[in-house]
Amino acid sequence: MHLTYLDSNSWLIEIGSKKILLDPWLVGNLTFNGADWFFKGSKLKERPIPENIDLILLSQGLEDHAHTPTLKELDHDIPVVGSPNAAKVVKELGYTQINSLDHSETFVLDGTVEIKAVPGSPIGPTLVENGYILTEVETGFTLYYEPHGYHSPSLKESAPIDVVITPLINLALPLIGPFIKGQQKALEVAQWLQPQVMLPTAAGGDVEFEGLLVKFLKAEGTVADFRSLLEKNNLATEVIDPSAGERFEVELKQRVVSA
Repeated sequence: MHLTYLDSNSWLIEIGSKKILLDPWLVGNLTFNGADWFFKGSKLKERPIPENIDLILLSQGLEDHAHTPTLKELDHDIPVVGSPNAAKVVKELGYTQINSLDHSETFVLDGTVEIKAVPGSPIGPTLVENGYILTEVETGFTLYYEPHGYHSPSLKESAPIDVVITPLINLALPLIGPFIKGQQKALEVAQWLQPQVMLPTAAGGDVEFEGLLVKFLKAEGTVADFRSLLEKNNLATEVIDPSAGERFEVELKQRVVSA
């Protein structure tokens, strides 16, 4: 398994000989409904669009996961797997192979990678977006992704999972509290899933943010703090804090299955 962190929520996952582009923001700025005054993300380094993408995987329909300028640039014949909300976005853009997954539904990519949708982040009072469990069919290695730190207790049924990509620090707003949940929530999912490796997402990369919302955001905790939490709780999980844009191999060991 090889991973490349592409800033913010964006990843290139190479698993089962396939290249999966996850929640890509690769071109232009990041805003919500064009409201630059409220929130604007800008890249400090240009990231080339990866070549030979086998699948685009979208966890949510919001702009920081289904980034319209990026999706316009990508080949519209690349298959897409996404939450129902994300599927609406790519349908409007003219993508030709769209697979909308509700929670617990699966999609298998060319017989090599199984993708299962699990409950993810709540968006408003009634909508819960997707997290995903990816399984490399040949080896059985697994990867779990949830970008806001909302982990369904139903995940326990899928334990153990080898790699977890999720926030490791909190991003909080006054009066509201954390809306990106790391630290204790990340510890909880580590206790459930016993991963070999965990990686942070959502709050890193070569990007800068501006606007009214940013003035109120507060980061709580660090990756080093989270490593200490794991140690205090006797968890041997390795934490990798990747450099944006650098491809690296995730070295995993086959787990011993007791009789």
